[in-house]
Amino acid sequence: MLHVEHVHKTFFAGTINEKVALQDLSLHLAPGDFVTVIGGNGAGKSTMLNSIAGVFSIDSGKITIDGVDITKTPEHKRAKYIGRVFQDPMMGTAAGMMIEENLAIAARRGQTPGLKWSLNEKDHDWFVEMLKELDLGLENRMTARVGLLSGGQRQALTLLMATIKRPKLLLLDEHTAALDPKTAAKVLALTERIVDRDKLTTLMITHNMRDALRYGNRLIMMYNGRILVDVAGEEKKNLTTQDLLQMFEKAAGNTLDSDRLLLG
Repeated sequence: MLHVEHVHKTFFAGTINEKVALQDLSLHLAPGDFVTVIGGNGAGKSTMLNSIAGVFSIDSGKITIDGVDITKTPEHKRAKYIGRVFQDPMMGTAAGMMIEENLAIAARRGQTPGLKWSLNEKDHDWFVEMLKELDLGLENRMTARVGLLSGGQRQALTLLMATIKRPKLLLLDEHTAALDPKTAAKVLALTERIVDRDKLTTLMITHNMRDALRYGNRLIMMYNGRILVDVAGEEKKNLTTQDLLQMFEKAAGNTLDSDRLLLG
């Protein structure tokens, strides 16, 4: 479904600040794959997601989603294929608009604006039912400004907005990192429920090794812009954090500073 083929990306090429972010990166996801992505700072995790999302262009390689070559497609045109939730709860929503207005915009992602964009009673009832599934009481606050919501409420709403159109690909860029542990656990449980229910093909970056092992059917670990570890199915289910560290050390030839990965 997702094919990333031999992608290279270097920032500030030819300068003293040159940084090779992705090195001949290839990654294939089957429909319905839920892949967790882990690695230290500078491993290339966010660069990979940004490349897929079209935030910036790649130097070489090819990216396709569901058979469509999007390598040179601008970010805004990839929106009809991709849903995304960011680390910062302030991103992904319009703070000054009401909850129902945000949902209306998300429900029309990829469409050309027109007179039919106004909110109707059918939309309102649909949004209420979706919000009830969050179990946060937001269905009773449809006219509340999103900027007044807590970080956890806002991130749950953003997740709902990112998946409302059942995207071909869902990108989660450390989407619980800014939340307290209790709220993060709730958002992760909600994530798992939505992904499983809608069979969404998903890439989820996390700094928490335990979360990477617990969620999804496949795990990849990145280092220096490359994928060093790729495990799935029963092999992933049986892994411990120590097993994962040993696999990394064998592949990379050095020791990973795992404090944040273990405790994040």
